[in-house]
Amino acid sequence: MANENNTEPKAASPSTQALQREVLEQLPFHDRGDFEQAQRGLIAALPDGVVENQRGAKMWDLSAYDFLDGEEAPDTVNPSLWRMAQLNMANGLFKVCERIYQLRGLDLANMTIIEGDSGLIIIDPMTTADVARAGLDLYYAHRPHMPVVCVIYSHSHVDHYGGVMGVTSTEAVRSGDVVVIAPDQFIEELNGENVTAGNAMMRRAQFQFGGLLAKGPRGQIDAGLGKVTARGRVSLIAPTLTIVEPTEAYTIDGVEITFQLAPDSEAPAEMHMFLPQMGVLNMAENTTRLLHNLLPLRGARVRDPQVWAQHITDAMTMFGEQTEILIGQHHWPTWGRQEVRTYLEAQRDLYKFIHDQSVRLMNHGLNPGEIAEELQLPPGLDQTWSVRGYYGAIRHNAKAVYQRYLGWYDANPANLNPPTRREAGRKTVEYMGGAAAILARAHKDFAAGEYRWLAQVLSHLVFAEPEGPENRECRALLADTFEQMGYQAESATWRNAYLYAAQELRQGIVKLPPRPMLSPDMMGALTADALFDFMAVRLDITKAAHLAWKINWQLTDSDEQVAMTLQNCTMTHMLNCVIEDAGADVRTNQTTIIALNIGKTTVAEATAAGDLEVSGDAAIIEKLFAMLDNFDLMFDVVAPSWKKA
Repeated sequence: MANENNTEPKAASPSTQALQREVLEQLPFHDRGDFEQAQRGLIAALPDGVVENQRGAKMWDLSAYDFLDGEEAPDTVNPSLWRMAQLNMANGLFKVCERIYQLRGLDLANMTIIEGDSGLIIIDPMTTADVARAGLDLYYAHRPHMPVVCVIYSHSHVDHYGGVMGVTSTEAVRSGDVVVIAPDQFIEELNGENVTAGNAMMRRAQFQFGGLLAKGPRGQIDAGLGKVTARGRVSLIAPTLTIVEPTEAYTIDGVEITFQLAPDSEAPAEMHMFLPQMGVLNMAENTTRLLHNLLPLRGARVRDPQVWAQHITDAMTMFGEQTEILIGQHHWPTWGRQEVRTYLEAQRDLYKFIHDQSVRLMNHGLNPGEIAEELQLPPGLDQTWSVRGYYGAIRHNAKAVYQRYLGWYDANPANLNPPTRREAGRKTVEYMGGAAAILARAHKDFAAGEYRWLAQVLSHLVFAEPEGPENRECRALLADTFEQMGYQAESATWRNAYLYAAQELRQGIVKLPPRPMLSPDMMGALTADALFDFMAVRLDITKAAHLAWKINWQLTDSDEQVAMTLQNCTMTHMLNCVIEDAGADVRTNQTTIIALNIGKTTVAEATAAGDLEVSGDAAIIEKLFAMLDNFDLMFDVVAPSWKKA
């Protein structure tokens, strides 16, 4: 029986132990080549494995992972994932070749530094300004102190741009001392992921990365691409140079760089870089030492694996014969022309295989779950460490391919308009004879290792009866079930999701300190279009019913005009347009609109300070910002809200 009073992680069950032994027999653990490559070129490790901010708070702490020093995996961790978690402990400043260095293991992503003739070119300044600054300081401790002259964002994910203000400043960029380069549609694409859907994605990311789990053999050990995401200030400086052609070549401070756009691959806006003087190809995040996501657990638009594979092929065709070293913005490099080709071919074939075979089975009439059950890595890839599913997984990637082509509906009308999870739970429990009958069977199935089935059934019971002793017993058993599924998972993100679900079931939802929905740095880099779109998705229709307004906005800092219409509980806007019969005309700047959005000021305060001028009906501006909804980050996911008894 599950112990409902025990909130601590449990031991591995006999079923889990047996599965771990099978993994040890299936994969080539004798091959230790990756461990040598991951340490190659190490100049200096991060001192104590720790990054602190100016107040002494830890933003990054590898010492929490000291338990990974053990050679053999404990039975609470899939041995394949344990191996990857050990590899991701390689950290510090590494020399790739003359003039190219990388900071690895200071964050989820790498920061690449290229030495120009007079300054530094930085590719991807990690997630937060704190770790980016620590990385640059570590570099300066061992290399000449040259100024940063260029920052390149390889793509539109936060771990590749968020630390920019740790390596440069808005003043340096505005003065022209530093150029910021990004791929086409960079700002537009990060708006969607980090702004419009940002709250939901942040909550789901807690499950994907396991940042709120304790570190340890029964907790979070890795995130696949790296250990975990760093803490600290997320910043953004808008690009000053955008790569828009399929390939563009520039000489930056004496360094030749050919940019190859790779849109709609790992990110909607992404690019590769080739440095012919060094024979180095940077594949950004389109090739990593694992199977990536076609649809991450945090959510995103489904990525196209066919296009992804083609971008890899194009890079091989354009640069392969000149490439001696391959680097990426995660994990360690590959040295040697033939070794690079072999690695790229495996990555290309991996994504093409998942696409082609998912589509083949889809056309045979299999639904997403059935396709996921059918697909496995084929001979030739199944013994290759660099394509294992430590971040993505074949099972959820196959479902993503189905979703990309056919959507969420599997054509069975039973799934066209199903009941809500609460109603489905209530009726399922009723049909199965009630909570007591379900729990009696569930304990037997738990002992037999029927975890996938139990997760489905017990989730119905959790939502059917949010309160009462049987529900508490159910939550405890469901937590134990998720935990064993996490222990068995090869994917770090699956493990984190299962274990964090178990933690929330046992301890309730963590109460985090209040925080703004978006940081001022992030919002400051938004376009006016994105900012008004963000306001529109926050409109609370219970407060907007039967209202109809027209408002003209004049933005003095960007010299833009925005015509806003509110009607039918819908907010729309047009750029560089003026409405003749507007109820109010507002003259302000984007900084003030941002301050109003994040609650840093009020309409009355902004007006009194001279930052907001309203002609016409000033009351509707007050009402407008009062109608904008705020989102609770810690919404229910695995169970209805519950307080421990």
